[in-house]
Amino acid sequence: MAKKIFVNLPVKNLDKTKEFFSKLGFKFNPQFTDENAACMIIGENIYSMLITEKFFKSFIPGREISDAKKDTEVLNAILLDSKNEVDELVEKAVNAGGKTYRETFDYGWMYGKAFTDLDDHIWEIFYMNEKEMPKEMKDKGK
Repeated sequence: MAKKIFVNLPVKNLDKTKEFFSKLGFKFNPQFTDENAACMIIGENIYSMLITEKFFKSFIPGREISDAKKDTEVLNAILLDSKNEVDELVEKAVNAGGKTYRETFDYGWMYGKAFTDLDDHIWEIFYMNEKEMPKEMKDKGK
């Protein structure tokens, strides 16, 4: 089974992208960060490799990079510990140059917002209280 996950995302300007995510409170692993890519630490064993478009192309011979302004290949979702943390992170993202993406949702037991980063990748930020999850959903997991 998997030990770590690395979500690879192409970026136009690595320095600006690192600055953007640093303003949101993310740190980078210097061991896997250079002029071509930055390893952003999302959580224990969860990382995003932010890779310059030129270098990213070397991993996908014969294919094109999706234009995130027109197409969506991946939705990045991050679970946080509270609604307040969700609000704070999305506010930081917008203040750092990102954009709000879709309306806030609140199902009582799950709450979320979304933003797009400088390259228009979508980041869904949410909180979930599994104790308050509807019974039919809890039962599916058994």
